[in-house]
Amino acid sequence: MMRSSKDFNPTISKKIIEAGKDILGEEHIKSFQRCYQCGTCTGSCPSGRITAFRTRKLIRSAMLGLKECIGGEDLWKCTTCYTCYERCPRNVKITDIIKSMRNVACQMGLIAEAHRKTTLYVYLTGHAVPVNDEIKKVRKKLGLSEVPPTTHKYPEALDEVRGLMDDMGLCDKVGICPTTKKLKELKPIKWEDLSE
Repeated sequence: MMRSSKDFNPTISKKIIEAGKDILGEEHIKSFQRCYQCGTCTGSCPSGRITAFRTRKLIRSAMLGLKECIGGEDLWKCTTCYTCYERCPRNVKITDIIKSMRNVACQMGLIAEAHRKTTLYVYLTGHAVPVNDEIKKVRKKLGLSEVPPTTHKYPEALDEVRGLMDDMGLCDKVGICPTTKKLKELKPIKWEDLSE
């Protein structure tokens, strides 16, 4: 694929750093600029073994300021297992950088549908994973209570979970309508419209 100078946007790299620096520190997030594309991350990635996900390609796109690093589906294939992070010979904080990239994608309304649905499920139940009969059996076999001490056991805590999600602006970013408790359509914004 041929690239032109229009494909490279230095604002993208700056936005990735901006989205993560307050939580993890600017040097931590800027570490993607040290990447020399050895491929250790891609070779180590469990998700890359069963999907077309290539961690190295995602980091390279971020370095070059290519829009597909934020708008593409690869950003959402990372399981955040930290294998790449631990094995990187240049100490690039890959998983945290991917999380920062996801924050930018959320600000732009480009969150993956599966992640939106998981967030809605957390809003509805307080959990990302349901506790079904099979899980209850396994918990009992392990000597645990059938129902974990979470919103399943304390349903009144669900209002607190929803309050936190609302206070963080997560419902707006993901498109959860608090009235209908359903997902509404997101309208992606352009780079030039992304607030500083």
